[in-house]
Amino acid sequence: MSFSPCPSGPLGCSSIQEQRDRWERKRGRTAKELVQTEQRYCQQLELVTTYFVEILKAKATLRQDIRESIFSSIKAIHSVNQSLLVHLENGYYGRGFDQFCPQLHHYNTYVDNIYNASKVLGIQLKKNKAFRRFKKLQEARAEFNNHKLEDLLHLPIQRIDQYKHFLQDLAANTSPDNPEFQQLSRAVTAVCEVSQRIQNNTRHHENHLQLCRVQKLLKGRKTKVLAAGRWYIREGWLKIVPPKGAEAKPKMFFLFSDMLLQAKRCSPLHPTNGDKFTGQHAYPLQDCTMEKVFGHTKSQGGLLSLTFPKAKLLLMSNNQEEFNDWYQSLSSAIRKLQSKQTVVHQRDELCRRPLRSAADSHNTPSSSSSSNNPSRKRNMVNSEPRENPHTPAVDWESSAPKRMKPSVASGQSSSEVSTSSCVIL
Repeated sequence: MSFSPCPSGPLGCSSIQEQRDRWERKRGRTAKELVQTEQRYCQQLELVTTYFVEILKAKATLRQDIRESIFSSIKAIHSVNQSLLVHLENGYYGRGFDQFCPQLHHYNTYVDNIYNASKVLGIQLKKNKAFRRFKKLQEARAEFNNHKLEDLLHLPIQRIDQYKHFLQDLAANTSPDNPEFQQLSRAVTAVCEVSQRIQNNTRHHENHLQLCRVQKLLKGRKTKVLAAGRWYIREGWLKIVPPKGAEAKPKMFFLFSDMLLQAKRCSPLHPTNGDKFTGQHAYPLQDCTMEKVFGHTKSQGGLLSLTFPKAKLLLMSNNQEEFNDWYQSLSSAIRKLQSKQTVVHQRDELCRRPLRSAADSHNTPSSSSSSNNPSRKRNMVNSEPRENPHTPAVDWESSAPKRMKPSVASGQSSSEVSTSSCVIL
């Protein structure tokens, strides 16, 4: 039996060598494109730092806090990427990214601030005439090649996604025996974490925009949609079926991760609120149960029954596809919310459970000894969970020693420590 890395015969060795040559060619093309795009990226970062950050700081056109809100850590990013470019141009890809990845915290800072930067930039362009004129003059320079500042500020976000693809291709076409393989693999993991951070921030930002949009659709300020941890899911028209057989009335429903909001359209004749809705009921999904009354087959629509602690809804839709979407969305929202509550409840039960060591269980005093020592009995009673929350807590340090004589207290110090060590979390 042969343990040769290639099959016997010239054909086997030549096919493996051809595969290695293909990998090397792919790696060379990826490396070349990486260097070229990195050169262009550093040039564009230099435009921002030179013609905006430095000049604005010298001219004091913007306050320091406003400059930091708009440009964040872009200057530090430019410095880090210049060092990376030197390694890439010399062919040290693994070493370059190995030194680049510990500096990714500058990208994290920039990623977390990008939406705030866009907001502050928009405000300054509206209110600050001097800055608006300055921005227009700088963007008219030939070096900018018709690029706007807004586009240049998003380059670090786009570059992270490009790094992820470049590094994955380089690692895939690098032999595991190559010393750069481990360095490139670590770089892939580090860059993917920043990429995931960007995606999470994007999802949170888009959800916030949806919540703000729904809030503006509602008349007045009575119904509060903006809340921490709330996610927008969907909206649409559904008919409410009255329990006594009256005519079904269409209502607008907004589904969130924790509640179902029912609303009706304002009068179209209203001068300011003709295109808005009035919030009628907010049904919490915490203890909601849902079932299909009909709509199990491919018929025209269906009927859903939603039961809440203090209300019950029968919702109907004539559109089968829309009915199925509502059923799936409601089921998923209820299931996720109730699963979270189950986890929290179990964690609270573990926190309330008293922790008693084996030594405490063996040293539990008998009923006769506890009756002879009232102060120690009071400490033991108060160490158990109290059902009445209004019962005042006993101060062990001030109450017990008052009833003890100095000689008795010194003799019973060890037993008091054992009884007082039972802590309820």
